[in-house]
Amino acid sequence: QIHLVESGGGVVQPGGSLRLSCVFSGDDVQFYAIAWFRQAPGKEREGVSCLGTMNSPNPYTWYTESVKGRYTMSRDNFQSTIYLQMNSLKPEDTAVYYCAAKFSPGMWHCSADERSDYPYWGQGIQVTTSS
Repeated sequence: QIHLVESGGGVVQPGGSLRLSCVFSGDDVQFYAIAWFRQAPGKEREGVSCLGTMNSPNPYTWYTESVKGRYTMSRDNFQSTIYLQMNSLKPEDTAVYYCAAKFSPGMWHCSADERSDYPYWGQGIQVTTSS
């Protein structure tokens, strides 16, 4: 059974940084595309970033426009952990962040347009940017 557990959230001042971690278990993470979603109060859950499955020096990554240049997603297949480094945080980044996974062997490309594409989800973790 696939499990995803997020950690690393918290409260940070505008301009600060946080690194979220997502520990994957239950299968070999290298066959899964991983995405981060977030949901702010009163808003729909939105895709933030995703990372494709193929091991390569330059794995495919996608970021929503509002976080490009500030967020970086990476994975450590050996540790079965996926990271989301968040820099220059803004108040509008405040949300519950979720990691999600879908089985996609051999798929270099990924997308986080539809939450329904991802059958496996973590419990979510709060990120709050406030002065």
